[in-house]
Amino acid sequence: MRIYAGRTKQYCDGMARRSFLQIGMAGMGSLGLGSILRAKEASRQQEGSDKQTSVIMLWLDGGPSHHDTYDPKPQAPREYAGLWNPIPTVVPGMDITEMFPQQAKVADKFSLLRSVHHNTGDHFTGAHWMLTGRGGVNGAQKAGKYPFIGSIATKMTRARESGMPPFVSVPYGMSVGLRPGYFGGNYLGNQYDPFTTGGDPNTAKFKVDNLALPNNLSVSRLADRRALQGHLDGLRRYADVSEEFMSLDQFEQQAFELVTGDKARLAFDIDQEPEQTRDRYGRHSWGQSTLLARRLVEAGTTFVTCHFGGWDSHWDHEARMKSYLPKVDQAVSALFTDLDERGLLDNVLVLVMGEFGRTPKMNNGGNGGPPLSKGSPGRDHWGNAMSVLIGGGGLKGGQVVGSTDRLGERPDARPLKPGDIHHTIFHVLGVDSTLHFEDHTGRPIIALDQGDVIQELL
Repeated sequence: MRIYAGRTKQYCDGMARRSFLQIGMAGMGSLGLGSILRAKEASRQQEGSDKQTSVIMLWLDGGPSHHDTYDPKPQAPREYAGLWNPIPTVVPGMDITEMFPQQAKVADKFSLLRSVHHNTGDHFTGAHWMLTGRGGVNGAQKAGKYPFIGSIATKMTRARESGMPPFVSVPYGMSVGLRPGYFGGNYLGNQYDPFTTGGDPNTAKFKVDNLALPNNLSVSRLADRRALQGHLDGLRRYADVSEEFMSLDQFEQQAFELVTGDKARLAFDIDQEPEQTRDRYGRHSWGQSTLLARRLVEAGTTFVTCHFGGWDSHWDHEARMKSYLPKVDQAVSALFTDLDERGLLDNVLVLVMGEFGRTPKMNNGGNGGPPLSKGSPGRDHWGNAMSVLIGGGGLKGGQVVGSTDRLGERPDARPLKPGDIHHTIFHVLGVDSTLHFEDHTGRPIIALDQGDVIQELL
């Protein structure tokens, strides 16, 4: 059932798109949400997993410097070392940048992977590796070839609570300027793309348009099963009878609740949070996006991604990091503290990552031109080494897995690949990594084809 909700602005092709609220799929794909949920339930029963864990991924789009975050190199030459001094954390031997003083206080709740690499400096290839576990794309061929690991996971698990979308991106899923980019379902179908909030959770009266009803249609009217059945009876006069119209079973009811029920609407209402909690996360877009992610997993969403963009700092690196790093520090430390206080830390896995690291050696600010012609020095693309923060979800905290060499250029011990991270995520969620899904040609593709669970975290 589609409800007309007005027109949108014209796109670059000159076409205007009508806006619809589509009951049975809530705007998330080409199939009815009821049949999607039935498939998920069948998959869950086949897998036999009863885990109720969730994931929050903070995506630092553009690639953060490992030297200026979680892998400072104070003994390296000045042009290589992190811009700021390292500081000790509550975990002996785990030093991080002095720009992360709040995370230093909760370092026992997370672990650091310092030897992650995929050896490519291409934004698109790197993002595809980190988000799907596979290569095959580049700046000339940007289209995704494989589904996001969160799309695979939520296809299997569905939402942890009915009435909630299983996969949400705040404010949107985007990788290297592509929406949903490599956060999409690809050959799984666009019904496994993320449900996006849009907007800025830090603004006054933030709301999710995808959950809003047109003014001429009330929730009470829409929620009346008898009235809905009447609408479907009318539709049958114009359409072939199909399984989608046969009954309102529990799965149609879940789809219905997403749009008409209070559960999702309340979960997305960040204004319900106390002012003190909102202040703790930070009164900025990244902080409030992270707080909203916590609200969603607490309400029953399985996978939430938050987009923190702007990390491609080829010049003026120091100034940009002075702005960005304190926001990340506040949001990440608040999230771990909040999850712990609410008794959710063992059930929610947190990741902080981007598509690659940045060159250990600072450039001259010219970006191919005369020195300083673009600005002050920066750091370029570097896929040979990067750091990933991982914690919660029942994993060990306070661990440092892997290391880089003296200059931070390459893994020195325990090299890790993106697939190792993905296997660990699937382990936490209780998803079988050996399952196969058909691609666009009908060829069966295994969910994860590289790596293994990071045993040091178990």
